[in-house]
Amino acid sequence: MAEIDRMLEANEQWAEQFPGSKPVRPARKVAVVACMDSRIPLFGVLGLDIGDAHVIRNAGGVITEDVIRSLTLSQHALGTREIVLVHHTECGLQTTDDVSFADAVERATGRRPPWAARTFTDVDDDVRESMRLVRESPYLLSHEVRGTVYDVTTGRLREIKDPAAPHHSQARGGPLQQGQDPAR
Repeated sequence: MAEIDRMLEANEQWAEQFPGSKPVRPARKVAVVACMDSRIPLFGVLGLDIGDAHVIRNAGGVITEDVIRSLTLSQHALGTREIVLVHHTECGLQTTDDVSFADAVERATGRRPPWAARTFTDVDDDVRESMRLVRESPYLLSHEVRGTVYDVTTGRLREIKDPAAPHHSQARGGPLQQGQDPAR
């Protein structure tokens, strides 16, 4: 039996217990951008229920033009205001580099991909880069973003501190926000 056949059978069982539709606007007003890795059970990891959040997944959980498109729709049309990034340890994007990957695709298909795989070596740095890209997007209503790394061996999330993000005192109009010397 093909895997898709198994999934369609599982859907029949799911539909028998289906609790009904939820509102289209996410109840917790949050969008999650995460890696597509099958080892990350996002709803359990983040304590989410169906209808709580928008979930956008791709290879690496990287911020691409299409992710910004989805986040823009999520915020403007459906009311989300916070973004959480979920990258993880032992990511497949850490096993190659952009050029080698493009070479392999070209050898296999005869066509070189027009996009970069967006490989990386340091997951923490990649999360910081993703946070930067969200903050710099001119299309989002809210740039409230926090990044995490999911440990695939322990199941725990580790928040990545972003040195470029404002500290809470700065965000509330503290002296650093106003360009004053913090020592005064």
